[in-house]
Amino acid sequence: MRKLLLILTCAATISSAQDNAAALQKLRSLAGDWEGTLEWTGARTGTGPVSASYYETGGGSAVVENLIMGGVPTMTSVYHLDGADLRMTHYCGAQNQPRLKASRIDLAEGELDFKFVDITNLKSPDAGHVVGVELRLLAADHFILSFAFLGAGKTSRERIDLKRVSAKPPAIGATPSARDNR
Repeated sequence: MRKLLLILTCAATISSAQDNAAALQKLRSLAGDWEGTLEWTGARTGTGPVSASYYETGGGSAVVENLIMGGVPTMTSVYHLDGADLRMTHYCGAQNQPRLKASRIDLAEGELDFKFVDITNLKSPDAGHVVGVELRLLAADHFILSFAFLGAGKTSRERIDLKRVSAKPPAIGATPSARDNR
């Protein structure tokens, strides 16, 4: 019985590692420029235009997301593997850096959910910060990015709806499989 349990546990870990690696590969496909709109709901409200750029770095080991508002880069997130886990560090406009881990991956539906792990530079326990992120990959040229934000005990959600403007070729130093598909 113990051997069976160990084998099942290892199989679940391998599947999870494969899902995380596949999800990072899917995020690599976002390389390029995007435009869209943002909408805040909850404790914060507001709407506006937003643009974004995605590119690979670190020899293809990470995907960088830059969110630009009013022509100014305001937030950056970096997606990468940490062992078998898919992680995200968000360099927030609130001047802190939440670190999140993929908690649910359903690539068949194009859904990636990230949950809060810890944070650096939080000015106070009540200071606003991101506690969750959801990506909904609707099509090769359309996706929705949603940030759950907590501050002073109140929650807000920032929903960003993006459509592709242009694709970029893989970065120099990208993984061989990416370079071979040019």
